[in-house]
Amino acid sequence: MVIGTLLERVVPGMRFSRFLALYRRHFSRDPRRERMFLASLSFFLSFGFTRVLTHSFRLRDDPFTGLWVAGTHVHHLVWGILLLLLVGYGWLVQVGTGMDETSRRSGRFMAALYGAGAALTLDEFALWLHLEDVYWEREGRASIDAVLLFGALVSLGLWGGPFLRGVGRQARRVLRRPEGPTPS
Repeated sequence: MVIGTLLERVVPGMRFSRFLALYRRHFSRDPRRERMFLASLSFFLSFGFTRVLTHSFRLRDDPFTGLWVAGTHVHHLVWGILLLLLVGYGWLVQVGTGMDETSRRSGRFMAALYGAGAALTLDEFALWLHLEDVYWEREGRASIDAVLLFGALVSLGLWGGPFLRGVGRQARRVLRRPEGPTPS
């Protein structure tokens, strides 16, 4: 798991197995909470990645950066909408809504796709609102506002709260441990 590997680097001494045990403890009995946590995590990671990527494109000052089809720039909100349609249809036919392991795995994947699709779409909210490309203009701030509001909604009630508190408690235990033998 990517998160476990990152935690091992951020909090030296926190083993992946302990992280995995905390994850299972907080999400094994509640697949809905797990899907909400994964959607929220995917949403914020996708938004951050998208912003970094678009800023790097802008720094290049190349009009052909990004995806162009037959001379038309395809904004990333198009891919977000397609992902949201795919996930909506998948959940309509109940992909990933069962309790067996294969269904739960599909549900996790669909939740991550949902978060990514929502981030790609809302990152260009100002484009929908103004019906023109105002991404880098003052009006583009509406996209950031929409992302923050939706991010708060998708994370409402700290869906991953008990799990994250468990990770925090474990990290504090590891950080409080003395490095070597204590002098007598």
